[in-house]
Amino acid sequence: MVPLLVIIGPTASGKTRLATRIANEINGEIISADSRQVYRKMDIGTGKDIAEYQIGEKNIPYHLIDICDAGEQYNVNDFQHDFERIYPEIIANGHVPVLCGGTGFYIFSLLKGHAYASVPVNEALRKELETLPAEALLIRFKQLDSAYRNLADTSTRKRLIRAIEISDFLIRNPDADLFEAKGQNKYNPLVFGLNPAVETRRERISKRLESRLQNGLVEEVQSLLNGGLSAEQLIYYGLEYKYVTQFLTGELTYNEMKQRLETEIHRFAKRQMTFFRKMEKDGIQVNWLPEDYSECEKIQAVTEGYNNFTSRLS
Repeated sequence: MVPLLVIIGPTASGKTRLATRIANEINGEIISADSRQVYRKMDIGTGKDIAEYQIGEKNIPYHLIDICDAGEQYNVNDFQHDFERIYPEIIANGHVPVLCGGTGFYIFSLLKGHAYASVPVNEALRKELETLPAEALLIRFKQLDSAYRNLADTSTRKRLIRAIEISDFLIRNPDADLFEAKGQNKYNPLVFGLNPAVETRRERISKRLESRLQNGLVEEVQSLLNGGLSAEQLIYYGLEYKYVTQFLTGELTYNEMKQRLETEIHRFAKRQMTFFRKMEKDGIQVNWLPEDYSECEKIQAVTEGYNNFTSRLS
């Protein structure tokens, strides 16, 4: 089996650019592991950077971007199902699968297994939730700030109650190990990570946010609202969509929106790195690329590492 190359990193780390250039070198196809880039017409806020997938005259094939309409449900189970379909297709094409993204839970679910099913039932909580209407359940779920918030399937009342139950458990038990180590992963993954210095990352985030605001982010959110999505639906997607929606509905001034959004993106990047470090503690080896490497050195390190890894498996 052709090994799975994985590129991880927090937002604004340059992982998409690096992954596409590596794919260009090793004849790869990108599989996106981003929980929001699956949605059509959510381009600027999710940072799709489609231009990165064109190198010279060559278009790098990519998957799991623009596959759902905004407002549809898409969760980790859908991601796993889609990955299982796409992965063998890439192999059959004679290409290398390159998984790249910042949704750590999606990546972890492939490498270690999805185990939220192991969260115990909370009978007292369920009894309380059963008395609430669906609207109140959804509001309550959105108020729970857990890693499961943007991953859960809330399409039915039953699933919504379970999502609240899981989120409540994660908040009360932040160190719970829900993943049991498997044997040799069937994808033979080789994971590389990007982790810019905090100040570098913060500077990139601030500059990128300013660029997005100047290049149509507000207009993108307004277009989604005009297209029929409710403010509540957009706020659910968090970050850019939450705060720009609150600005457009008059809840925040422009400066308040910008300041809060920048602060939350910085916090989001920190949470991403915390999750990636937890992945390491849970048995996933991440080869962190030195920050002072040039882009060419990073490409060389990954391509040589992947080729050597492949040779050892042969």
